[in-house]
Amino acid sequence: MSERSANPGAAATPPRPAFVPKPPLLAAAYMLASTFIALSQSLGQGFLSANLTTLGGELGATQTETMWLMVVFMAPRAVLPLMLIKIRMQFGLRRFAEVSIIVYVAVALLSLLATDLRSALVVELLSGIAAAPLSTLAFLYMLEPLPPEKKLTIGLPLALTMISLGTPLARAINPLILTDGSWTNILMLKLGMSMICLVLVYRLPLVAAETMKVIKGMDLVSFALIAASFGGFVACFTTGATYWWVEVPWLGQAIAASIAALVIALVIELHRRTPLLDVRWLTSPAMLHLTAALLIFRIILSEQSSGAPGLFQTLGFAQEQVAPLFWAISAASLGGGIACALVLRPDRVPFIHVGALLLIAAGAGLDAHSNSGLAPRDMILSQSLIGFASTLFLPSAMATGLLTALSKGPQYLLSFIIVFLSSQILGGTIGAGLFRSIVTARTAAHAEWIAEELATGDPLVSARISTLAQQLSTQLTDAAQLKAQAAAQLAATVQREATVAAYNDVFAAISFLALAALAVLTGHILLNFLRARMAPPVPAAH
Repeated sequence: MSERSANPGAAATPPRPAFVPKPPLLAAAYMLASTFIALSQSLGQGFLSANLTTLGGELGATQTETMWLMVVFMAPRAVLPLMLIKIRMQFGLRRFAEVSIIVYVAVALLSLLATDLRSALVVELLSGIAAAPLSTLAFLYMLEPLPPEKKLTIGLPLALTMISLGTPLARAINPLILTDGSWTNILMLKLGMSMICLVLVYRLPLVAAETMKVIKGMDLVSFALIAASFGGFVACFTTGATYWWVEVPWLGQAIAASIAALVIALVIELHRRTPLLDVRWLTSPAMLHLTAALLIFRIILSEQSSGAPGLFQTLGFAQEQVAPLFWAISAASLGGGIACALVLRPDRVPFIHVGALLLIAAGAGLDAHSNSGLAPRDMILSQSLIGFASTLFLPSAMATGLLTALSKGPQYLLSFIIVFLSSQILGGTIGAGLFRSIVTARTAAHAEWIAEELATGDPLVSARISTLAQQLSTQLTDAAQLKAQAAAQLAATVQREATVAAYNDVFAAISFLALAALAVLTGHILLNFLRARMAPPVPAAH
């Protein structure tokens, strides 16, 4: 029979040695190592996402089958934070860093041997497992040389910015690397970066902290249940828009099983003396509010990871043509992180969030007026606003959560970090899946509406077909072929217009969602202000 303690939570974080300032050049080296480690793991995800549609040719697989590469890569990254922090506490920072980076290099070498879909799935699963600790290492190396008062205001924004930068940067540099169209070029780059990370980790060791036994047997049971749950969610929302939700029964069954596994894990955690997750604290009003904000924001930001790339792929633009847009997004994201580091203070966080939501609403609102003549340069301003807002919001939100956790006690830090990392990965996966699903549904609706407007026999349709036939008359002489080709082109035009209209609908919905979140946040700020004004004055001490 388990017994609940008065202060449930993970085991207390072991004390770290007192901060010793490092020489400026050495401090810069640690921060450079953090940047390189962060980009190594985030570029891997970005390259995979950018090349999913072309990988099938190299692996002899369909586009639907290659979607599972993203599933097996993302699933371990969503769940491994549950155990990584306890592993680090039990075995020590230095051993954690060295083993993690050795595994990462070994997987990068192994990836060169993948020649078909089956071996690629195994390699990507191992890659997701190996990449998961690198986010933690990037944080640790960025915070290591900074004094305590600068860790949250400077170290945290810079580390999160570099972790976020990989996705747009991968799409920007992808055409430069795939000069011959071979995925091996990407794998060689990942291997080279992993070996540089290996040298940096061994030449720049982290300060060792006291180790303690914190992993319990029931941790593994809870971890297995939560891993199954998160893996199911990642699989369903990654592939749901491809298989389509109502076409295959296993999608609904997998979601139901994932919810059941998560509920069982939470019930187990509620009855443990030292749980892996402090469920009671995580379900407190303050933490539910923060978790909901993180999830909503990550879903909103799916506009950038799924919106612009999907739209321009539909419009037939090559990666070389879209690359300048992602260079602009990368620059804006870097600028947002630097701006956050310059202005971040706990009392300014609500106003930072107001600014971020305004930028997102403005950017998505601009995108909602796209047309079929859209070019990548037309989205540079709007997407740059969203990129700047993303790295402005996330570090300030994480800083708020860390301060809340630390105010309750060091043992709550583990639970918050797990929630933050998992909410970002799950929220991004769910947001991207919902985005693609809504676009698919709205495209079908718009295509049906346009087809009804252009019914067979309509004089406008006949005139349009005649115009297209005249344009094709220099290439084709047979009248029947001319009419058929013109009708096919008209059908392609209808599909193109329907797709652009569907993306506009989703862009508008994201802008509205950002404005709704802004209204709620503004009301919360005003309520806190009125409470502060109406509170009785504190009597002066005599």
